[in-house]
Amino acid sequence: MSSVLSGTKIAVLGGDERELILISELVKMGATVAVVGFPKGKMAHGASPVNSVEEACKEAEVLILPLPGTNQEGVIRAVYAEEEIRLSEKACSSLAPNALVIIGSARQYLKDWAQKYAFILLEIIEMDEIAIMNSIPTAEGAIQIAMEETPITIHGSKSCVVGFGRVAITLARLLKAMGSDVTVVARNEGQLARAYEMGCRKSLFSELLEVIKHNDIVFNTVPSMVLDRKILRYANPDTLIIDLATQPGGTDFEAANEYGLKAILAPGLPGKVAPVYAGRILAEVIPRLIINEMTRMNKNILFA
Repeated sequence: MSSVLSGTKIAVLGGDERELILISELVKMGATVAVVGFPKGKMAHGASPVNSVEEACKEAEVLILPLPGTNQEGVIRAVYAEEEIRLSEKACSSLAPNALVIIGSARQYLKDWAQKYAFILLEIIEMDEIAIMNSIPTAEGAIQIAMEETPITIHGSKSCVVGFGRVAITLARLLKAMGSDVTVVARNEGQLARAYEMGCRKSLFSELLEVIKHNDIVFNTVPSMVLDRKILRYANPDTLIIDLATQPGGTDFEAANEYGLKAILAPGLPGKVAPVYAGRILAEVIPRLIINEMTRMNKNILFA
């Protein structure tokens, strides 16, 4: 692997402890790594801190952005940066021809720039090898929040998991293992059948209004407004809501506050509760994705 990445110019913009582990791995594999958003003392020996996003991106063959990506204005999540760092069209236009841009989930403007400047955009947040592995610290972190924010134990509690994707499956299984009485709310009958097989109660979204009356803890994993005002008004006043969906989540937090409900938005838990574990996932998966894409491009050139 190291010979394949030797001399490859890679720009890493922002992030947290996870990206530090990834940077270290890329350097070990021979890549030339320019970094924005981290103090020099934090980075692996061999990585090069640069002063601006534009400088890092210039002629870069690979651009790596954090899994949370950017906001609508292009601001990049960078927990160690002293100043705001922002992805600009100018920076993207200066990437090397056919550059590879890796991000968790891309905003529409970045997709538009990919077409305009002919770079390859790879969104990885939904890839199984990342999403399933990240579901472990997400589930553990969600339960940690529940334990800290409620006066009861998970054992014997009544909990509800809204949605039944990768995170929800891991979370429901862990809650069951800890002795919680778990209800899964999902649209797909196949998902509900799996939830039943796991020993959970099952409900459709049309039944959510009734379900929320009888649970101590509600975990939402759906990235659209499912816990809205008309649902929340019927919730048990002591219910804790933990929203794990991508910002802005799937909960009407204003309504929750009006009804006296404690509702917590908790996206990005892997990087907060288990950054070393989550960083190792990136360090294993992202170099392989880069190598695969470079190999594919080289084959295309040969065939051409």
